[in-house]
Amino acid sequence: MPVKISDALPARSILEQENIFVMTEKRAISQDIRPLRLLILNLMPLKTSTETSLLRRLSNTPLQIEVDFLRTETYISRHASAEYLEEFYKTFDEVKTHSYDGMIITGAPVETMEFEDVEYWDELCTIMEWAANHVFANLFLCWGAQAGLYYHYGIKKYPLEKKMFGIFEHQVQIPNMPLLRGFDEMFNAPHSRHTEVRESDIATVDDLEILATSDEAGLYIVSSKDDRQIFVFGHPEYEADTLDSEYRRDLERGLSIEMPKNYYKDNDPGQGPKVTWYSHAQLLYTNWLNYYVYQTTPFDLDLLPESHTKNPSPAAPKRLKT
Repeated sequence: MPVKISDALPARSILEQENIFVMTEKRAISQDIRPLRLLILNLMPLKTSTETSLLRRLSNTPLQIEVDFLRTETYISRHASAEYLEEFYKTFDEVKTHSYDGMIITGAPVETMEFEDVEYWDELCTIMEWAANHVFANLFLCWGAQAGLYYHYGIKKYPLEKKMFGIFEHQVQIPNMPLLRGFDEMFNAPHSRHTEVRESDIATVDDLEILATSDEAGLYIVSSKDDRQIFVFGHPEYEADTLDSEYRRDLERGLSIEMPKNYYKDNDPGQGPKVTWYSHAQLLYTNWLNYYVYQTTPFDLDLLPESHTKNPSPAAPKRLKT
């Protein structure tokens, strides 16, 4: 089944060339069913590549999905034109009166900054507060996961001595969780970050549980016990060449960067990457859409129950009114 997107979105032609089923707005009008409504807050600088990667994962399910892309107003990306953002992205003012089955908040290249120093932090807090009553299921990725845990539960992030960069082996901690259905006991996933959230801090919050970890990379997936918030500290949406692009970019900038671990064939960048994470990445998105969004969201989005996170940890920063 398809993902419904704007007729003119550049990702459409790329996905169609790969025989991925996307549905244009014109065709979707004739469908007499209610599609899932997803909102994607894309904080990554390279908008089109992030859009395409996420849509690849979301499209490979038997569900029809209607996607809106959200941008911040307090910070305008320098990597996308104003015309592009105006055509394909909505602002919070345009979506705040609507409700959604699910929302994805991506990572962002601001992880070495304090949360409150990020230019759009107040706006992001407003969006996360709004989502507690207007979005049923929330998926937070990488820095987005760190930001969500800090805002809702007061959990801090810590700087790493060196960048966690590469493909790492992970262990399933709670085998019977629907989110991990079909996962092997051990599986691979990409990481690319300079900071971490610690298991010991998660253990202090009764409303949270750890679903998957790595001996080397640490936390990978944390969930709220009502399943309405999933925090993923890696990048399951990454393509085969994403880490390679980041590595070569940093080398060109003269930055101190180690080669991504467990990524290149024979650890030789000249031989290209070996892809070992695609199947579990796809399962993660498919299971989230099926078990945490489609199977549980009320048909009438006006009847969404309020999220339990309306009462955050006392350590959480002051919450904003919407």
